[in-house]
Amino acid sequence: MKSMKQFLLTMSCLFCCISCDMDNLKVRVGLDVLLNKHLGLIEGKRVGIITNQTGIASSGEHIVDVLSRLPGVSISALFAPEHGIRGDLPDAIKMASYFDERTGIRVWSLYGQHLKPTQEMLEEVDVLVYDIQDVGARFYTFISTMGLAMEAAAEYGKKFIVLDRPNPVNGLTIEGPIIEEQYFSFVGQYPVPVRYGMTPGEVARMIKGEGWMRQMDRLDLQIIPMEGWKRDMWYDETGLPWIKPSPNIPSILTTALYPGLCLVEALNVSEGRGTMRPFEQIGAPWIDSYELAKKMNEHALTGIYFKPITFTPVSLPGAATWNKYMDQEIHGLSLVITDRESLRPLEVMVDLLVTLKKHYPNELELGDYLERLIGIQSFRQSINDLRLPEEILKDWEPGIQEFKRACDKYLLY
Repeated sequence: MKSMKQFLLTMSCLFCCISCDMDNLKVRVGLDVLLNKHLGLIEGKRVGIITNQTGIASSGEHIVDVLSRLPGVSISALFAPEHGIRGDLPDAIKMASYFDERTGIRVWSLYGQHLKPTQEMLEEVDVLVYDIQDVGARFYTFISTMGLAMEAAAEYGKKFIVLDRPNPVNGLTIEGPIIEEQYFSFVGQYPVPVRYGMTPGEVARMIKGEGWMRQMDRLDLQIIPMEGWKRDMWYDETGLPWIKPSPNIPSILTTALYPGLCLVEALNVSEGRGTMRPFEQIGAPWIDSYELAKKMNEHALTGIYFKPITFTPVSLPGAATWNKYMDQEIHGLSLVITDRESLRPLEVMVDLLVTLKKHYPNELELGDYLERLIGIQSFRQSINDLRLPEEILKDWEPGIQEFKRACDKYLLY
């Protein structure tokens, strides 16, 4: 009897702490709303959780730690996306399955031999819960993991719950071309623009509603929306603590530039990996940093200023163990955001690409990965032909407008 009273007191304190913490927040994420209003969805069920280090409640505790203490909730499996369950693995590092040291629960890897949960992985799961902070860019792999897990849930008759979280770079701005089907891959799995302006829960609704994955008509999908989030909010306006969604996305500034600067991965130009400012600076041995900065600033792009810089990429364990031009001094640009509301990172990247091609035609190389990232066949030729950046952007506008009309019915906020 005494132990039962102690247990009930502990649970009461837990929920009081959560409630107090939530009172101080502008935004309550889906996990907080689940804990306070919808525990019946998972009580008495065997729960599989797809999450990483960003799956944090307002109490500061990880979703696995919180749910594992609740009576009637049984966590039967964990599923790790790219970078692992704790988010400490570099990009493109394949994982094997393992056991979580803190809880002893089996962690199935969804970034290794399998990208999609198998029947074996889901044998002891009744409900799959997805809780991961996204960055709002099509080639960031977490929404691909979500869609594949939705497909597996439909195939094997499992309920799928998305605990919604903010789009960190607001839910209004949409940029970039709609990916062409021939370039569908794990870094571009749905026909959406590069920067799609939706939350994970809204993307999940659109995946199901548009039938982008197989058997979506069979999927039992439920979204737990946030409370207090508005579409014009940036992450630092939510009151929520920033937790790096992956090792090379350290800040809101990085996230704001990433939808454009990620394209540098397909070039023989450093995107700043191996430094403390990935995706905020670019460089190569053959760039004249002062001349390039001058030319880019002459274009008067909104929300951005270019500073000449020299830096040396190094090996950073846990973030970037191998980098372009590692241990070499290279020259390039630091991208300084002056107004994030007017910043358009895809516009910046298109202008930068055309400028690099114009002034370094023999040095700049456009790698095979370019089409997979940008998602369209014509882009390479547009750069090689030195088309005006505004013409390239204009080509994308009809697709953006069509997407806006299509996604409107799936928006939650």
